[in-house]
Amino acid sequence: MAQSLPIALTVAGTDPTGGAGVLADIKSFHSREVYGMSAVTSLTAQNTMGVQDVHHVPADFLNAQLESIFSDEIPDAMKSGMIATEEMMKVLKDYVTKYEVPLVIDPVMISTSGHNLISEDAIGYLKSELLPVALTVTPNIMEAEKLTGVDIEDEEDVRKAAKVFIEEIGVKSVIIKGGHLKGAAVDYLFENDNEIRLSSDRVDTNHTHGTGCTFSAVITAELAKGKSLNDAFRIGKNYITKAIQETPEIGKGDGPINHFAYKGEL
Repeated sequence: MAQSLPIALTVAGTDPTGGAGVLADIKSFHSREVYGMSAVTSLTAQNTMGVQDVHHVPADFLNAQLESIFSDEIPDAMKSGMIATEEMMKVLKDYVTKYEVPLVIDPVMISTSGHNLISEDAIGYLKSELLPVALTVTPNIMEAEKLTGVDIEDEEDVRKAAKVFIEEIGVKSVIIKGGHLKGAAVDYLFENDNEIRLSSDRVDTNHTHGTGCTFSAVITAELAKGKSLNDAFRIGKNYITKAIQETPEIGKGDGPINHFAYKGEL
């Protein structure tokens, strides 16, 4: 009998052009030789030029999707992306706490084109209830500022925001993506007193659609294999760097990255 594959679950919205959301997550899982499952939270009409429309699924239908999944097979790790309402967050929290599956939260709140993807009411629940039950959260600079109230201009501000995440919000760990800061592309992992700083040369391209989704999905895939968070973070950084370096240049706007560029050790 063939050895069973690790299983990763994504709970997020769609991107019909495949650059972000559940489609990007599934590509990321597949490229890391992990079996991918998905529960859809929102349907979007979007492309490389922006988000044109959004339709959120009812919370009871998200629950139905998750019940179908968990009654059949328990994933080894899971991630969340676009969770637009407090009601959907409550559903997700129930499954995370009941089954104790490691959760990576990519706190998607604003699209690259500036479209709000989450209600203001949901942000409070995200901070007080959902983030503390996750294994890690992977905000970019704008998301970190929104969640912590810290204005981030440099590396010292990144550390201040991380302190708020861990000491005030109560997250177990936080990975802050520093791609929007000046200089090299630096990402940071903070766990209590532990800090890992990974740097790479910045790539001169506007084809970065879906980087946050993909980065968190690769980390989730590696956790599903049993890798430590430190190792998953390093693989995710290598993966996303290569994916940006070799973008396929699809679309008329800010195109997607290449989910099959990184051939690192599995």
